Amino acid sequence: MPSWVEIVVRTVVSIVTLLVLTRIIGKRQISQMTFFEYVAGITIGSIAGFISTDLEGNFLHGFTSMIIWALIPALLGYLALKSKTVNDIVEGNATILIKDGKIMEDNLKKERMSGEELLEQLRLKNAFSVADVEFALLEQSGEVSVLLKRDKQPLTPKDLQMKPAPIKEPQTVILDATIMLEPLATAGLSTKWLHTTLDKMGISLDNVYMGQVDSYGQLHVDLYDDQITPPTPQEFPLVLATLKKCQADLETFALETKNEQAKREYEANAKALKQVVEQVTPLLQQ
Repeated sequence: MPSWVEIVVRTVVSIVTLLVLTRIIGKRQISQMTFFEYVAGITIGSIAGFISTDLEGNFLHGFTSMIIWALIPALLGYLALKSKTVNDIVEGNATILIKDGKIMEDNLKKERMSGEELLEQLRLKNAFSVADVEFALLEQSGEVSVLLKRDKQPLTPKDLQMKPAPIKEPQTVILDATIMLEPLATAGLSTKWLHTTLDKMGISLDNVYMGQVDSYGQLHVDLYDDQITPPTPQEFPLVLATLKKCQADLETFALETKNEQAKREYEANAKALKQVVEQVTPLLQQ
């Protein structure tokens, strides 16, 4: 067999083997791999490259070595799932870097991390002041998890005792000036609605690179012509403004009328409409 043919065969077999072995090892990203899995991956790649071009080497020996290097991390990963002791040995443990707002200097030295490195990791988590950090942990993957102090955390709807409107996956209904029928049907809309909405916005379908319908049935478009700014959907704000105006009118009628029965009805209706406005405001302000 000519040398170049043998190299081709060895290379193809090595690539196929690598593909199978990487699927066995798993799909975790580089940042999520343990140190041993990282070293094993480099070693397997080196062996594959070596046996592909070293015609004097025994291909079967190299192939066997690749299999062993792949199976051992897979076996350790399986055992780590079954045993916490094995998991602690293979994966390691997270290290506390900041506790109760205080830097744990001994743990920094243990992980060979300087103060500058700690500050850099905190900045990457949008924590520019150590005084803002309640708790920080060096994870097994090498990333630093940060918990800000309670008064430094951003407000959530729950903090404000608000119930946010549910969110659904946006549907891409136009892509490259082509209507996507399946996402449009998933959103419960029709091509007639889409053309009508584009006409209201004064936009031609040919000028739309991408169009998406959000959770509340509003169409947002990106145009080929970047000089044109597409209008923001105004249906929901107009509906909300109309409801508030109706509520204000009812309250005004209640103040102006001299008929006591009409006054009570206006006040009751204004109160009921106010409750409706409060309920739909999260939906209409999206």
